[in-house]
Amino acid sequence: MNGGQVTLDRRPVLRGIDLTIEPGEAVAVLGANGSGKSTLIRALLGLRPLSGGTTLLYGTPPARFREWRRIGYVPQRLSVGGGVPTTIREVVASGRIARQRRFRPTGAADRRATDRALEAVGMAHRAADPVQALSGGQQQRVLIARALAGEPDTFVMDEPTAGVDHESRQLLADTLGRLIGQGRTVLLVAHELGPLEPLITRAVVLRDGCVCHDGPPPHAVGTHALPGHDHVHPHADETPLSPLDWRPTS
Repeated sequence: MNGGQVTLDRRPVLRGIDLTIEPGEAVAVLGANGSGKSTLIRALLGLRPLSGGTTLLYGTPPARFREWRRIGYVPQRLSVGGGVPTTIREVVASGRIARQRRFRPTGAADRRATDRALEAVGMAHRAADPVQALSGGQQQRVLIARALAGEPDTFVMDEPTAGVDHESRQLLADTLGRLIGQGRTVLLVAHELGPLEPLITRAVVLRDGCVCHDGPPPHAVGTHALPGHDHVHPHADETPLSPLDWRPTS
């Protein structure tokens, strides 16, 4: 994204955002509710139209981008229809679609990737269960497994720890640690980092739709360092940085 702007209902949500993500980085987008974090992620992927500026995915505008197998997207919540029950395995296996040729049946490699993804998030024993029966934290695990099954180069996660229990947060941290160790790129939105903090190499903090910090994750201080409060955000007044250029890895 170069000079990215997003306007919703005539209200500016993102203003002059530029950001570059380098290969192998683990970047967290932080900020208070309403600062534009999720809008930024969706705009970067072309899911939210820009009112100004440009964005590129591996050097290509989202409308012309075709290598979606390179990006694994984890949304905030799983959309489950009210019709035919869908099993956990079926949802996770759908992460392989971008890697499959049209009309080619699911092969052994697809099944192995699905099995590995289910194991990674501790849901292999529930593979045949309907996703409708899962808790919010378990559904989040399934979304992460779906992204893992696609074996992408870059993982984009929109608040993957929101509303999930401590066990799920720690499992996510362990999974991301392995991915980062393999050289994968991770970009995630978070309200608080918790067990993810040691993994994050860079934090981009938004305030009122602008970047107010881009660098090492800011550390909690004072009462924010007390047990039970791991909300990570800057506390000093900062002057918004000049627009940075967001250009996904190429």
